[in-house]
Amino acid sequence: MPFRPLPPGCTFWQPTTLLATVGGIGLIRVASGTWGSLAALPLAWALWWLGGPLAVAIAGVVIGLVGVWASGAVCRGGEADSSAIVIDEVAGQLLALAPVAGVLWLYPLAFALFRLLDIAKPWPISWLDRELGGGWGVMMDDIAAGVAVAAIGAAVLAGGLA
Repeated sequence: MPFRPLPPGCTFWQPTTLLATVGGIGLIRVASGTWGSLAALPLAWALWWLGGPLAVAIAGVVIGLVGVWASGAVCRGGEADSSAIVIDEVAGQLLALAPVAGVLWLYPLAFALFRLLDIAKPWPISWLDRELGGGWGVMMDDIAAGVAVAAIGAAVLAGGLA
């Protein structure tokens, strides 16, 4: 079966499940986090055209806060950080792209660096993942990874490399 089961206590049409799984993207069995990050790329581009880097960053923060609520509700079903929850990847990827959202050729770099930090979880990202619980625990490691990649992207732009 190409799709993973819903987390315990969740039904697909619950608003929290729809948000946490980003409309079901998180239910893709293979590499759901990568699919969630990919979903953020066209969103970042559209937001950049509408309002520049600030719009991308604000969307990342707002989605992050909504994600705390939605993923917290999904976690109450019994799974601490279900692979079906990908709203954290969307928020983190948007933050990672915020400073470089207008420079399309930097998207693959920001995407790859974000995925690397999200998967490898170096300190302090690993500490956030381990120590925080519920919705905050699900979201904050990805937010931290996104902020770290955003700092790298801003440095690339400041250095005149883009």
